[in-house]
Amino acid sequence: MKTAPPLPVELEDLLRRLRLPHIRRHAPEVVATAKAQRWEPAEVLKALFAEEVAGRERSALATRRAAAGFPTGKTFEAWDPAVSSIPAPTQQALRTLEWVHRRENLVVCGPSGTGKTFLLEALGHQAVEQGMKVAWFSLEDLGVLLRRHRVDDTVTKAIARVLRADLVIVDDIGLLPVAVDAAEGLYRLVDAAYEKRSIAISSNLHPAGFDELMPKTLATATVDRLLHHAHVCQTSGDSVRLTQALSGPGGEPVGLSTLVGGGHQSLLGRSHGHHRADLVTVSGQVA
Repeated sequence: MKTAPPLPVELEDLLRRLRLPHIRRHAPEVVATAKAQRWEPAEVLKALFAEEVAGRERSALATRRAAAGFPTGKTFEAWDPAVSSIPAPTQQALRTLEWVHRRENLVVCGPSGTGKTFLLEALGHQAVEQGMKVAWFSLEDLGVLLRRHRVDDTVTKAIARVLRADLVIVDDIGLLPVAVDAAEGLYRLVDAAYEKRSIAISSNLHPAGFDELMPKTLATATVDRLLHHAHVCQTSGDSVRLTQALSGPGGEPVGLSTLVGGGHQSLLGRSHGHHRADLVTVSGQVA
């Protein structure tokens, strides 16, 4: 194929000064095609601006994905709905991300290896692809954030910057006892996000048992706010990673184990039964 002739230097300079890099990159080919096919001037302009818009959208997506800090890159492209034991309506209810638009929270709790992180990361990627900003943290990350900004008394500002994201994901709560700084960081995040942003967490322990991991006062205040407008999904079953290791086909992505829905009081128990937590039920509806 013949290489399209370059743009005149003056035009290149104008496009650079106007910060239209994608038009500058594609203009030679578009102009050559327009000449060969005798396009109308409006068609040329449309093609050039379409390239600029598409290029900017690709760049913005890459920026949002990098800023999110996802751990592995698992998306719903690797998710097989037929393999997952979550009913298809429930999967679709979560994947619409309507709960994020409503500034509601999501709690996915259950044994290690039952797909909690996979689900949250895939949902996070989908949110990024829909133009939302996402921030990914471990509980230890929150502790580090708190210690770093406590020195100059800028913790509140740091949390506010985190909450520029539409969805904040905190992964793997409950594997180890929670340090005081991390517990305070989680509380400050949940408190600041309350009814303003969506928080999604994965945990080996149901939030009703968070007082086993952190000071009771902080646990109660955190759970109170976290579950007021929340969807609670509880996974069960054997570890997918262990099953794959024993059977030999390791590395294949699989779905989550059974999603269990129920009333807020039955899941939370005696401590927080006075609040309402909407649950994604096995029928895919919000209770």
